[in-house]
Amino acid sequence: MAGATNLLSKTMSHSKSYCQLPFGITFLILAIASVGCLQSRGVSDDFSVPKGLSVEFIRQPAGTIIADHTPEFAWEVPTSASRQTAYQILVASSRDLIAENEGDIWDTRKVSDEQSINVEFKGRSLESGGTYFWKVKIWDEQDQETPFSDFQRFEIGAKEDVITSANYFQVDSIKPVVFRKVDHDSYFIDFGKAAFATLAFQYKSKTRDTLIVHIGEQLIDNQINRNSQKTIRYQQVNVPVSPSVSSYTLRIAPDQRNTKPQAVQLPDSFPVLMPFRYVEVEGAQGKLRAEDFIQLFHHGYWEDDASHFTSSDSILNKVWDLCKYSIKATTFAGLYVDGDRERIPYEADAYLNQLSHYTTDREYAMARLTMEYFMENPTWPTEWQLHVALMFHADYMYTGNTELIAEYYEELKHKTLMELRDEDGLISSENATPDFMKKLGFKNPKDRLKDIVDWPPAQKDTGWKLATEEGERDGFVFKPINTVVNCFYYRNLEIITEFARILNKSEEAAELHQLALKVRQSINDKLLDEKAGVYVDGVGTEHASLHSNMLALAFGIVPEAQVSSVVAFIKSRGMACSVYGSQYLMEALYKANEADYAFQLMTATHDRSWYNMINIGSTITLEAWDMKYKPNSDWNHAWGAAPANIIPRYLWGIQPETPGYATVAIRPQMGNLNSSSIKVPTIRGAIKAQYARHQDDTERYLIEMPANMSGAFYFDGELYSRVVLNGVELDSDLNTIPLQPGVNDLKLY
Repeated sequence: MAGATNLLSKTMSHSKSYCQLPFGITFLILAIASVGCLQSRGVSDDFSVPKGLSVEFIRQPAGTIIADHTPEFAWEVPTSASRQTAYQILVASSRDLIAENEGDIWDTRKVSDEQSINVEFKGRSLESGGTYFWKVKIWDEQDQETPFSDFQRFEIGAKEDVITSANYFQVDSIKPVVFRKVDHDSYFIDFGKAAFATLAFQYKSKTRDTLIVHIGEQLIDNQINRNSQKTIRYQQVNVPVSPSVSSYTLRIAPDQRNTKPQAVQLPDSFPVLMPFRYVEVEGAQGKLRAEDFIQLFHHGYWEDDASHFTSSDSILNKVWDLCKYSIKATTFAGLYVDGDRERIPYEADAYLNQLSHYTTDREYAMARLTMEYFMENPTWPTEWQLHVALMFHADYMYTGNTELIAEYYEELKHKTLMELRDEDGLISSENATPDFMKKLGFKNPKDRLKDIVDWPPAQKDTGWKLATEEGERDGFVFKPINTVVNCFYYRNLEIITEFARILNKSEEAAELHQLALKVRQSINDKLLDEKAGVYVDGVGTEHASLHSNMLALAFGIVPEAQVSSVVAFIKSRGMACSVYGSQYLMEALYKANEADYAFQLMTATHDRSWYNMINIGSTITLEAWDMKYKPNSDWNHAWGAAPANIIPRYLWGIQPETPGYATVAIRPQMGNLNSSSIKVPTIRGAIKAQYARHQDDTERYLIEMPANMSGAFYFDGELYSRVVLNGVELDSDLNTIPLQPGVNDLKLY
C-alpha cells in the first residue's frame, strides 16, 4: 500500500536517528530526547486532573507526525472524578497561548458528554507542517470542575491516503549481564535477551588492526553457534580499528532475503539490524571492559510498565515474561512482520501480534497501520484473508474507533470471501476468479488463494525432515469445502454484520445476519458427524482433526448437545497444532470452561510448549514449538506469543464488553492458581487486579477499575454460598456482579 508505506517511511525518517552517531553523543541525545518528550506529555502525578492524553492514539505525539487533519483526542479521567459528565478541550497555535488556557484553534467550551476517547477535532483547519498544543479538563458526577491537564504538542503532516498516524521508534541501550575474558585477546558478552539491534562499543587501539566480532542468537557448548541453520541468526563482522577512532558501531551485513522489495524496509537512518543476544570479540589489544559495550535495541514506542502479570505458578510467570518481551522485541519494523527471515506482514501473524500488543501496552498505531497495509498487500493463504476482519473487529473493541471500518467497509466485504459461496452458503477457495483476486488487492493475475489450515504442512509437501510426518495439521484432509476455512468465514459474517449495523446499513445487516445463520447451519448439517460427535475436515472425508474442532468451538458454532464430545476430542489430540493454532485452541478451551486443561497446556514442559522455547535458550518466541518441527524456524516470531493475550483475556477473563472499554467483562478462570496479580492496559486507563485463594477455599479479588468505566464480574454462583462486595453481602444466586470505578473488593465463600 503506497500510502501506508510512504507514511511509515516518513515517520521513521522523522524519528530521531541515534545509531549512526558517535557513541558518547548517542547517550547525550537520548537523554535530551527523553526530557523533551516529558515536557510535552501529561506527566502530572495529580490524581485530580486528566492524564494519559493521546492524539490519534499516540501517547507522546511530539515524537511523530499526525496524519489525520481531524484527529481524535483521548484522555484518562482522573480517579478522583470517578465519572465524567462534561469536558472542555483547548487547542492552541502556540505554547504561550495554551499556557494561558487560550484555545485560538479550538475551544469546545463546556460540552456535556461522558466521552473521553475518540473526541474528534472540529476547530479551525489544521495546516500541514503546523505545530499545535492541546489540553483538557473535565467535570465530575457532582459537576465539579477539575484543573486543566498538562498540555501536549503535536505536528500535522501532509495529507496522505491513509488514516493512521505511525508512532515513532525508540532505542534502548542494553548493558551486558555477563562479560568475561575467554583468553588473552578474546571476550564473551551476554546481553541477557535477544533484540533487533546493533552493537556500539568504545575501543582504543594502539595500532591499525582488525577486531573480529561474532554476534548470534544461540549458544552451543558455551560458544555462539557459528553453524546455525541460517534462520537462527549468526554473523561475523570484521571491524577495522585505528588509534584515531575510539567509538564504533558494528556494520552488520544486510540479509538478502529480508531486504527484498516485498519486505518491510527500515528507514535509511537506521543501521542494519539483526536479532542477537551474544557477542564474542577476538583480537583485542589490552583489556576490554563491560561498560564499553552496548546493545542498541531498536523497537517501536513502548512503555514497559503498561502491563504486568505474576502468579503462584513459576512456569506461567516465565511464559508470560517470554511472550510479553516477544511483542516488544518484534516491533522494530513499524508494521507487524513475520520475524527476521522475510520481514513481511502476514495477516494471521499480525492478528495474533495485535491481540498481544493490545494486552501488553496501550499502543494501537502499529496494528492500525498494518491493517491499512493489508488492504493493498494481501498474502496467499485463504484463511489469512479471513483474518483481516478479525483485526478490524479487535481494534474496534479495544479503541471504540470506527474510522477504519467506515473507510474500508466495501473492501472488507470482499475479504470475508462471501462471493465464493455456493447455494448452501459455504465457500471454497477454488471459486476465486482472477477478477475476484483483484478485489482482494492482488496485483499479479497468476495469484491464487490456497487453504493453509496450519503451518508447516505435512512432510510429503515439504523438503524438510519433520519430527511428525503430518506437520502441524494433525493429518488434516483437504477438500474443496474446508471446515477450517468455513469456520473463519462464519466469524467474518458475524463481524461484517456488526459493521453494517455500525454504519447504519440496516437492510444489508439483516441480509448478512441471515447469511451467517445459514452458514452456521450448513456447517453443522454438512461437516458435523453427529454419530461421532465431532467435525470432519471437509465435505467428502471422514477424517477429523484438532483444527476443525477447535475452530468450530472457538467461534461458537458447536450446538450445545455436541460441546462435550467436541471438547473430549480436542483434549484427546493434545497440542497437535502449531504455535499459531494454539491461539484458537486456547480460546476454544476457555470458552468451553476447560480452564484446567488450558492451564496444563500453557505450563507444559514437553517439547511442544512455550517453556520449551525458554529451555532451548530463546528469549523471543519461536516460529514453531521446536526446530525439529520446522527446521527453518526463526527465533523471533511474535505469532508464537499467544499467552501474552490468553492470560489477560481468558485466564483473568478481562475483555472489553462494549467498544472502547466503556464497559469491561471479567470472567476469571484461575485453574490451579493460588494467587495472581495483573495490570491490563486499556484506552481509558489500566485495570489492576489481585487474586488469592485461601486454605479454606475462599477466594478474594481486588479489582481496581479506571474512572469512566463500568464493568461486570461473571462467575458461577452455584459454586459459592456467600458473595461479599466492598463489605456488603450480595445475593449468592447472582452470576453477575457490577463493578464500579475504583477498588472493588470481592470475596467469594
